[in-house]
Amino acid sequence: MTQPLNPRVKSFAERVLPAFLRAWLDPVREIIESEVAAAAQEVDDSQIVLDAGAGEAGHRKYFARGRYVALDRGTGDPEWNYSGLDIRGDLEQLPLRSGSVDCILCMVVLEHTKNPRQVLVEFARALKEGGTLRLVVPFLWEEHQTPHDYFRFTRYGVAILFDSLPLGIELLRPMGGFFWVCARRAVNLLGFFQKGWKWVLFVLLAPFFGFLIPLILFSLDALDREQNFSLGFVVRATKIPLGAKAQSPWSEFLSSDYGPWTSDSGPR
Repeated sequence: MTQPLNPRVKSFAERVLPAFLRAWLDPVREIIESEVAAAAQEVDDSQIVLDAGAGEAGHRKYFARGRYVALDRGTGDPEWNYSGLDIRGDLEQLPLRSGSVDCILCMVVLEHTKNPRQVLVEFARALKEGGTLRLVVPFLWEEHQTPHDYFRFTRYGVAILFDSLPLGIELLRPMGGFFWVCARRAVNLLGFFQKGWKWVLFVLLAPFFGFLIPLILFSLDALDREQNFSLGFVVRATKIPLGAKAQSPWSEFLSSDYGPWTSDSGPR
C-alpha cells in the first residue's frame, strides 16, 4: 500500500512554499478550508456549529463567532491528538437533541462511517429548520486511515444518500477532474520512496512528481469539462421546513448532461 507523505516532508513544504503554491499542490485542502471559512462567516454568536468527525478540531480557529462543537469517536488515526474534542460520539447516533444545531461540517469523514445514510439521517434530525450542512466526500482517492475506510462516492451515490431526506441539496460540485486526479497520483508516487536507500530516489523525484508535474496537471484541468474523473464532491444542503417538499436530488442531473434519466426513475 502506498504510504502517505512523511509528515516532516509535508511540514517542510508548508514552511518554504508560498500560500498560492500550496493551494495548487493540495487543492482539496484548500477547498475544505474555504468551505469551513465560508461557514464561519455565516454564523452569529447565538448559533451552534457541529464539526462532525472533527479529528484534532483544527477548524476551531475559524469560529470567533458562534459556538463551535467538535465531535469525533477519537479512533480514526492513532497518531492524532484528540484532546481538543468537545464530545466523543458516534455520527450514526449523535448525542444531541433534535433541532439543536445551526450548521454541520463534515469534511472527508463520511467514507469512515459504516452507514453513511444513517449519518445523514442524524444530521437532518439534529439540524434546525433552515440549518445548513457542508459536506466534502472523496471519490477517486487512495485508502486512508485504514482499516476505518469503507466507501467512495460518485455524484449519483451522493444524490441517492439524500433521497427522501428533509435536506435540500443546493450545491453538488466535483473537486476537479481528470488532471487533478493525475496530479494527486503523481504526489502519491513519492510515497513508495520513503524508506532506507529509496530516500535517494525520493530526493531525485520530488521536484518533478511532487512539484512540477502536479502544477502542470492542475493547470490543465479546464480541459476536462465533464469531470467524470474527480477527487470527490463538495455538497451544500439546507434543512427544509416541516411539511415542505424537498427538491428531488436528481434535478441537478436532469438539467445537465450527466445521464439519460427520466424525472421519475432516477438512474436506470
